[in-house]
Amino acid sequence: MIYIQQEFVLISIVIVIALGMFSQWLAWRIQWPSIVIMTIAGLFIGPILGLINPQEGLGGLYSPLISLAVALILFEGSTSLDIRELKGISKSVFRIVTLGALLAWIGGSLAAHFMAGLSLEVSFIIGGLFVVTGPTVIIPLLRQAKLPPRISSVLKWEGIIVDPIGPLLALFAYEILKITAEGPFQFGDFLPFFVDSILAIAVGYAIGILVSVLVGKGLFPEYLKSPIIFCFVLICFTFGEAIMHETGMLAVTIMGLTLARTKKYVHSIGSIGHFMENISVMLTSTVFILLTASLTRETIMAIFTWPIILFVLTMLFLVRPLSIWLSTIGTELTLQEKTLVGWIAPRGIVALTVSGYFAEVLIEDGYQNASILTSLTLALVFITVCAHGFSIGPVARKLGLANTGFSGVLIVGASSFSIAFAQHLKELGVPVLITDTSDDHLYQARNLGIATYHGEILSEHSDFEVDMTPYDTILAMKGDAAYNALVCQTYIPEFGYNNTFSLPVEMGQTEQKEIPHAIKAHLLFGEGATFRELNKKVNIGYTMKTIEIDSKQTMLKEELPLNGMPLCIKRKNGSLAFVTFKEKLMLDAGDQLVVLDLEK
Repeated sequence: MIYIQQEFVLISIVIVIALGMFSQWLAWRIQWPSIVIMTIAGLFIGPILGLINPQEGLGGLYSPLISLAVALILFEGSTSLDIRELKGISKSVFRIVTLGALLAWIGGSLAAHFMAGLSLEVSFIIGGLFVVTGPTVIIPLLRQAKLPPRISSVLKWEGIIVDPIGPLLALFAYEILKITAEGPFQFGDFLPFFVDSILAIAVGYAIGILVSVLVGKGLFPEYLKSPIIFCFVLICFTFGEAIMHETGMLAVTIMGLTLARTKKYVHSIGSIGHFMENISVMLTSTVFILLTASLTRETIMAIFTWPIILFVLTMLFLVRPLSIWLSTIGTELTLQEKTLVGWIAPRGIVALTVSGYFAEVLIEDGYQNASILTSLTLALVFITVCAHGFSIGPVARKLGLANTGFSGVLIVGASSFSIAFAQHLKELGVPVLITDTSDDHLYQARNLGIATYHGEILSEHSDFEVDMTPYDTILAMKGDAAYNALVCQTYIPEFGYNNTFSLPVEMGQTEQKEIPHAIKAHLLFGEGATFRELNKKVNIGYTMKTIEIDSKQTMLKEELPLNGMPLCIKRKNGSLAFVTFKEKLMLDAGDQLVVLDLEK
């Protein structure tokens, strides 16, 4: 019997993890918000079909596992923050996370009282919690919407900074409730709360400094660095929770911010970023499946009542916009940016987990109307995730804050060929940016009206000086093979393996045969197309031409109307497909084939 139960728990865990990751993949394939797919998947296997109930299966491990996962997600988000992102928006961010959070707390509390029918005491507790947005929901949406860096930074900083503040506000309101219930109000009764909060901040800061010092002195080998920092995060969260419940999130956020500040002094800390990001993606999907699969049908049905629906609508269309508009008066944000920030505020994991804790505590204290807190939170989470997830792109484009053109191309290296290629792509309506460390090399490109960046693209400063939003493909076209390889390796995490290409510098027939098959998919333009040869052709009079395709055919050289060298295809939907060493591409009617051919 025990063996069967263990097998069931094992199967349930595997189902939850696998379903979470495949939900992420499906969302990427169909271009839906990943949180929406994960929520639907969790509800489907949980309360709808009743296949698994993670809360019952995991028993006492359920809440601790979710709390630790949230801590790791918060840490990953806070370490990704860089103070340089605040250039030009620091006043806006400060106002939003202070005055904006306060206004959202008051507005959300009043909405819970007058719309959802909760008592004023319970309303101010849950209203504090609902100021959170958080990295678990904001970062996936920003990744999908490709907003400009300025507005992305505002939303990301708000989500990560306010995430631990929300539970603290709820805890503060609960402390007031307990103190006033026991006797006359005295400010000194709050001293333990403030002391514990400061201690949690001190713990996070101290552990952050300790880790940065240990890593900076090289006391950890590279293969152990990420796992050891991973353990320090768990220790930091545990210490924070031991000080006072719900301050663990505050401690790990401070630890992450401390490490983010020391990255420029201890460069090797930055190497843990991809590891933590991968862990965060897996934990986000897993936790959403766990939470939604553990809900009951009664909780879900309670969502479809007028008090809860009116509360959610008030939060969407009144509380959030007002809190942002009032808090950002006189700041750097434009009218369009205020409108977008005032609309985007999805709630996620933190709201669901912490509301469950307060629902139990308040019911034990005799506040029976607190029984609807879980339904109220689920409604706010699901509706905001759907509304903001599906609308962030269209609203941003309507406000002129998102790229509305075709998929763009970032070209590294200004040469005769790359400039001619960029000019032709620009004439086809494709956004193009050429970067180079030599201003002289960029002179011709600027004269042709091509967007340029003078600087080192491998420098971390380029992240804050170059808006990568319009570009989803990078072409490394310098006359240095090692440099091109380094560019590709550096930008694969940002652009994706299938959107990162390199131009060979010089290659003989023997070398071509020795190239691994996987690498051929990322070497541009096929055999004979090298940096030296292409620049030579352009310098002696070869030009770019576009061939309109009116029938479906395989792109074989003997089938081409001209004896030109095929470079890329602009599909009829606006996307680009580049010719590589690996395989021939299919042409469809309506496509445009770009070739390099001798002027006649």
